[in-house]
This record gives sequence, structure tokens and C-alpha cells, in this order.
Amino acid sequence: MKKLLTALLCSWCGFGSAQTAEELLNDGKNTENVTTFGMGYDLKMYSPLKQINKSNVRRLVPIWSFSLANDMGEHSQPTIYNGVMYVVNGSWTFAIDVATGRQIWRTPVQYERAALRVGTAGAIMRGPATIYNGKLFRQTVDAHVVALDMKTGKEIWKEKFADFKEGYIGVIAPIIVNGVLISGMAGGDRTTRGFLDGYDPETGKRLWRTYTIPAPGERGSETWPNKELSDAWKYGGAATWQAGSYDPQLDLYYIGTGNAEPYNPVYRKGMDSLYCASILAIRPKTGEMVWYYQTVPNDSFDFDASAESVLAELVVDGEMRKVLINAHKNGFLYVLDRANGKLIAANPFVKQNWAKRIDLETGRPVLTDLLDRAMKGETVAVFPARGTNAALIAFNPKTGLVYLNSWNQARVMKYVDFKFVLGTGSTGIESTFDTPKGEPIGYHAAIEPLTGNVVWQTPLTDLPSSAGMLATDGGLLFTGLLTGEVVALDQDNGKRLWQFKTGSSIVAPPITYTHKGRQYVSVLSGIGGSVPTRTAGKEVPAGGSVWTFALMPE
Repeated sequence: MKKLLTALLCSWCGFGSAQTAEELLNDGKNTENVTTFGMGYDLKMYSPLKQINKSNVRRLVPIWSFSLANDMGEHSQPTIYNGVMYVVNGSWTFAIDVATGRQIWRTPVQYERAALRVGTAGAIMRGPATIYNGKLFRQTVDAHVVALDMKTGKEIWKEKFADFKEGYIGVIAPIIVNGVLISGMAGGDRTTRGFLDGYDPETGKRLWRTYTIPAPGERGSETWPNKELSDAWKYGGAATWQAGSYDPQLDLYYIGTGNAEPYNPVYRKGMDSLYCASILAIRPKTGEMVWYYQTVPNDSFDFDASAESVLAELVVDGEMRKVLINAHKNGFLYVLDRANGKLIAANPFVKQNWAKRIDLETGRPVLTDLLDRAMKGETVAVFPARGTNAALIAFNPKTGLVYLNSWNQARVMKYVDFKFVLGTGSTGIESTFDTPKGEPIGYHAAIEPLTGNVVWQTPLTDLPSSAGMLATDGGLLFTGLLTGEVVALDQDNGKRLWQFKTGSSIVAPPITYTHKGRQYVSVLSGIGGSVPTRTAGKEVPAGGSVWTFALMPE
């Protein structure tokens, strides 16, 4: 065994580990590597690979699985580079041989365990192991950014970005954009003020910080009650807790922000509360905000805009446009011009009752009476509780369709008094969740982005899906279920063509790639995070693992 491990290490050390900016930009062109989240900076979750297709997917079998020694949840996407798979979770960082599933190295995550009392979702990690120039970057739940050596897993530098005792946690993977390591923060539903940081990836020196809530006197501060409630902006939310996308031609990084805090708008005087529930376009070298689009002014229903935005090209009124597509938690599918943030389309993709429509001229929602009723003390059922649950959508440029996993639940809520305690919950509501009797709890769906037309949808009756979607040129969609199955769907109609039962829930995005010319599919299994655990935790055991599949030879 010792000789075998030595041979593996020596073989791997021969691979080039100084992963470059050019390779990040060209992610997807070399199908042997998957170096960025979402299968590319555009987050399309699309692959041209088609060795595995509708005619042979029934021969897809696991070729290896690997225990991730973790029971707090697996939300991340594997990173593949030169025959090595890198995996991060809240407890460990791993390097694994792609061909055999054997461990090359693993490094424990050092963090203060008291942070788990703040991070109610546990020590999890959203996004991939971020690699660049021989280093692997990640966050820790106690609000640090860390750089490790890709060859050995040894720590190179570590920087604290916030105090977890004030409600901040680190659960999101950083990203390399135009040579800058951009890192967000989590802290939604607690007394935090959102921000993005830019770091020098070589040294860990912070280059800039852009707050997502303006201080008094800054642009947008007039949307906060700075005179009546002078501290509201300091603890108002707008966390940057999911990943962003990047357009290298425009040199713009797009990131969504979380809900306003508290949800109860009384404590924000019912003002718009910029830049909560917004999509921001950021200049990566400086942190400058080039444009913003606020999806839900005065967000009072926990409608984060933090879902990842897909970058695509669509024909709009006879003209090819560079667009951004966002499947929002509020139930609307948005299409924006990504050069300037102008709204092009916004259509509901699930049942919703909080807005009559989105006004295309102003970009603002035209509200129903739901918010007024809630403000008068009524308990209301808000549809949707979440349109999707923090899961990557897929866009196939050949079909022009968006593929996603939607939820069909209402949040039954009532506004209550809120007392400020630094570092604790700050919602100002009481709530439960409800699925309409006799209706599916969610759907797999294919949607036309400009019209919102649902081309097909297939119901989920037991549990909804919190996994990402992956589209391939083999006519397949790969995704996962909270009950633990990895599934392959027919891209034309949503029919399930293949499934494999893992030991726990799938709440992570699958990826596909080649190794020595053979197509593989890999995905992490392991229930975790507050919503999946609340939804399926009594039915599904915990325990993290990574599974890799390939076609069984004929």
C-alpha cells in the first residue's frame, strides 16, 4: 500500500499544477478539466459532451465513490484539473485521483467550533474548490479565507474577513476574476451588513471591500431610514452568499445579494433598502459597482436575489443581445441586458401571489394586496416560499431553454416585534411552510427565458429538489433528489431515463468531463443546509460522499 500511494503521488506531481488565468477563461474547451463553478464563468451548466446520451445512459454505472468524512452537508461542485479532483466541504479539503478515486491528500479545516452556533446551516461550502497558480482557495465557517498548496494541501495564508460572533460566516467559495480573488460572505437572517472583498491571491492582502448596503451619504443611502432609524443600514442584510458569474469582454462580475433584514418592513420604514435583493455588476480590479438592478424594493418576504445569474446570448426583437438570466427566489425568471442592467423580460415560472407583474419600464414589481394585509397584522400565505432553493439552473444555447428544479410551497407568515441582539436572528416574522393539498411539492422544468413559457415540467411528489441542473449535448439533464438519487432526464420532455441511489441527499450540482477521452459524471451526496435538513432530515441519513460514473463497456 505504501508503494502504491508513493507511486500515485509521484505520478500526480508530474502534472502541471500552476493553473492559469487563461485556463479559467477557456473552461469547457478542454473537457479534461473543470476549473470554474457552473462549468464556466457564464454558469451555463452546459457541456458539449455526448458520449453519454439518451440511447446509452442506462449503461451508466458508478466506477468509484469516496467518503468525505463529513455529516454536515455536501453543497459543493468538484473541481477537476490534470487528472486530480479537488473537493471542499465544511470539515475537509481533498485531492483525489480521478481515475481511481484514491486520496492524494486531505487537509482538515481549522475553525472555531463556536461559529456553528451562528451558522445555523452548519459548516458547509457552496461552490467549488477554487484553484489558481498552484493554490487552492476556500472559506471557513468562522469567517476566514484560506489558501492551500495544490500539491500538498498545506496552508499558505489565512485571512479573517469578519467576526462570526456578529453573525458573519464563511460558506461560499471565492472566485478568481481578472487576477483578483473575490470572496463574499454569509449572514442572512442575522444582524449583518453585506459586502464583497477583493484579495491578492498570492499574498492574501485585501485590495478592496465593496459594501452592499450604503453608509449615510453614499449612493443609495437615501433608500434607508438614516434619520428615523439611524442604525438600520448597519445590520440590514444584503449578504453575498452564493457565487457570481463573469463576462471577460465587459470585465464585469455579476453577484446577487440577499434579503433585507429584518423582513418586517416596519424596522426599515418600508423603504427600498438598496442594495438588498439586487443583482450587482462589479469591476473586479477595483470593486466599483457599475450598475445594479433591484428585483424587490423593500424586500419584506425573504426574497433573496442571490441565485446565480447565467450569462447567455439571445435574440431580442431581432437583435442578438448579451443577457443575464436569473431564476429568482421570488418566482420570476428575469432577463437583463448585462451591459447596463436594463430589464428585458420578467415572467413567473412558479405559482406566485405577491406581485401582479413586473413593470418592464420601471423594473419594479406591481404588488398585490398581500404586503398591505401582512402589515395590518394578518397571517398570509406567500407564494412562493422559494421559486428554487439556491440551486444552479442550466441553459443549453442550442435549445435556448432554461432547465431548473422549482418548489411549490407557500410561506405562511406573520410580522412580529423584533428586538435587536448583535449576531442573532433578525427576521421579525413567525412562519411555517405549506404545500397545497393534492399538488406536487416541486417540478423539473424547461422554460423559454424571454416568454416564461413552460415547455415541459415533470412533478416531484415526495420531496422537492435542491440540486443543480446540468445539460449536455447527449440530450440529457443530470440532477439529483433529496431522497438521494442522481438522475438523468430526457432534455426533450423531462422523462426520467436513469437513476442511481446514493446514501444521502443530493444538494450539489453535478459535473461532466473526460479523463483520457472517456466521459465521466461526478456529484457529491450528503444532506445539509437549513432548508434541505428541515425538509428531508427525518427521512434521509447524513453522510458525505462523492460519486463518479461512466458507461459500462458493452
